[in-house]
Amino acid sequence: MIGLGTGTLRRVVALGAHCDDIAIGAGGTLLTLCAEHPGLRVDALVLSGGGTEREAEERAALAAFCQGADLEVTVLKLPDGRFPAHWEEAKNGLEDLRRRTDPDLVLSPRTADAHQDHRGLAELVPTVFRTHLQLEYEIVKWDGDLGRPAAYVPLSPGRAEDKVRLLQEHYPSQRHRPWYDREAFLGLARVRGIECGQRYAEAFDLKKLALDLTAKG
Repeated sequence: MIGLGTGTLRRVVALGAHCDDIAIGAGGTLLTLCAEHPGLRVDALVLSGGGTEREAEERAALAAFCQGADLEVTVLKLPDGRFPAHWEEAKNGLEDLRRRTDPDLVLSPRTADAHQDHRGLAELVPTVFRTHLQLEYEIVKWDGDLGRPAAYVPLSPGRAEDKVRLLQEHYPSQRHRPWYDREAFLGLARVRGIECGQRYAEAFDLKKLALDLTAKG
């Protein structure tokens, strides 16, 4: 497997339909990005959970995942599980964010995700961030919708453990869920690590990638 870098990263957008989506799907990637690119600007937008205990959890969690970054978190109030009926509000939220930033990388849910909120958000992303690199993260759940990813971010054992620890620490409202545990998170990371020749990894779907084969250095 060939490893490709992204060059200098200055701005990242992280998108989630629900509080905890970003951390579950791309928490290890955020830990890596923020450690390797001090001062990185991270703009996070979450469509639901605003004004609830989940917003407080999300803000504390993303601050922990994005240490050293210039972080801004926006949490909207779309009703959980009702995204298709609130398409315009979600689109307006993305467009407001786009006016504030021109990111080098966008992290979002997968277009192939079985959850309608995740899928709807993913489908909106390229209508707003048209020429940006979009990596679509995965979330393990009962639907059995995991696919064959095209891109991987390797995680050291320590970073994989840090991701699981932060998920357990910062989202107490989710601990009762049968899929929300160490085995599920590390197990998927181990499988994705095997697929890319590493111990652990996070995996992403990738729609389009423009390669600059003339760049040097």
